[in-house]
Amino acid sequence: MKKVLTYGTFDLLHYGHINILQRAKAMGDYLVVGLSTDEFNALKGKMCYFSYEERKKMLEALRCVDLVIPENCWEQKVEDVKEFRIDTFVMGNDWEGKFDFLKDYCEVVYLPRTPEISTTQIKKDIANRK
Repeated sequence: MKKVLTYGTFDLLHYGHINILQRAKAMGDYLVVGLSTDEFNALKGKMCYFSYEERKKMLEALRCVDLVIPENCWEQKVEDVKEFRIDTFVMGNDWEGKFDFLKDYCEVVYLPRTPEISTTQIKKDIANRK
């Protein structure tokens, strides 16, 4: 069984998220999603609309997602790759090169993002409507 791992915040779940998750799943048989916890997001200066538990429930409802794990810090990725026996690590290409250190443990793939949608853009559009 080929296992794939990706990470993200997945706040305001949208079709761009679905696209990248489906493409990641297509690269293997089992997709693990590392979901940023509320505490980790706070350390990154991010504030989510939905709580970790709410975001986790949404991801778990998707057919392409097999397992959701908490992402507590940047440094956990090597341990997650080892623990879950990951074959392929996938991230959006806006992270190109940032996770190449994982190439010692698994294949690393950067996928193009869906260009016309992002959580940041959704938040800006909503703010501009006021």
